[in-house]
Amino acid sequence: MSKTALLFAGQGAQVVGMGKDLAEQFPSAKAWFNRANTALGYDLAKVCFEGPEADLTKTENAQPGIFVVSWVAFQLLKEQVPLLKFEATAGLSLGEFTALTAAGALSFEDGLRVVRQRGKFMQEACDVTKGGMAAIIGLDENLTREVCAEAGVVLANLNCPGQLVISGASEKIAVACELAKAKGAKRALPLPVAGAYHSPLMASAQPKLAAELAAAKVSAPVVPVISNVTAQAHGPDISAKLVEQVCASVLWENSLRVLLAQGFTRFIELGPGTALSGFMKRIDKTATMLNVADAASLEATVKALSV
Repeated sequence: MSKTALLFAGQGAQVVGMGKDLAEQFPSAKAWFNRANTALGYDLAKVCFEGPEADLTKTENAQPGIFVVSWVAFQLLKEQVPLLKFEATAGLSLGEFTALTAAGALSFEDGLRVVRQRGKFMQEACDVTKGGMAAIIGLDENLTREVCAEAGVVLANLNCPGQLVISGASEKIAVACELAKAKGAKRALPLPVAGAYHSPLMASAQPKLAAELAAAKVSAPVVPVISNVTAQAHGPDISAKLVEQVCASVLWENSLRVLLAQGFTRFIELGPGTALSGFMKRIDKTATMLNVADAASLEATVKALSV
C-alpha cells in the first residue's frame, strides 16, 4: 500500500483571488471563510479574494490567508474523498502550522489566531531590521554555506537540490549574491519579501510567539508532523520547536527525504501555488504529486485518488 503525506503551502504562495472559486462553488468552503472572518474580527476573505496585492502581501494577512485557503483545500478534499487516508503531514514554514492543525494538534481557531499573530510579530521584526532574502540557484549547499559565512548571512531555506534561500541584512544579501555568482551560482535573485525570515533578525518575534502558543491548546498530533527545524516528526515540545523555527533554517528537502525513506510515495500539496510540487520534482521524480489550490485542481486530484 502506498503511503500518503499532506504538504501545506508556505508564505510567498499568496495570490490575489486565492480561494475565491472554492468559496463560490462549495458552501462548506464559504462557511470556513466566514468562520475565519469571525475568529479574526476582520474580512480576511475579502483580502484573499480581491486584494489589493499590497494588502495581501503584508505578512499579517498573507500568513492567515494562506492558512485558511490551505485548510479549505484540505476540508474540501476530505468532503470529496470521504475515505481519504494520510499517514503524515508537513508544511513549509508557515505551512507547518496548517500541517499541525490538519493533524489535530491545534484547533482551527487557535491555529488561525496564532498564525495571524505570528505574521504580525514577524512584520514588527521586519519593520525594525533592514533585512532581505535571496534565492541561490545552481550552487551546492557547501559553497552556499561558504558564501553565508563570508557575507555574514544565514542559510534560511534548503528547499531542494539547486534551490537554496539565504537571509540577512539587506546590504549583506547584496554582497552574498555577488559572492554566490563568483562561486558559480547560475542565479542569485533577491526575493520580494518584507524582511529576513528564518534568520536572527526575527528574534524579537520569538518571545511574543511563545506567549501566543502558551495561550493555545497544543495537543499530540494524530499522525506524525515533520518539523522544519529537525526534519523529524514532532515530539512533545511542539511549541518550543515552532518558536525556534522563526529564526532557524527550514530543512524542507531533508523533511521530504525522511518521508520518502519511510515509504511515502504519494504527496498532496494543499493551498495556493505549486511550489512544493516543483521542489518534489527536483528531489524525487518518481513520487506521485497531486495538489489542491482551486476548483480545477481539486477535481483533478479527486479523480486521481478515485482510480
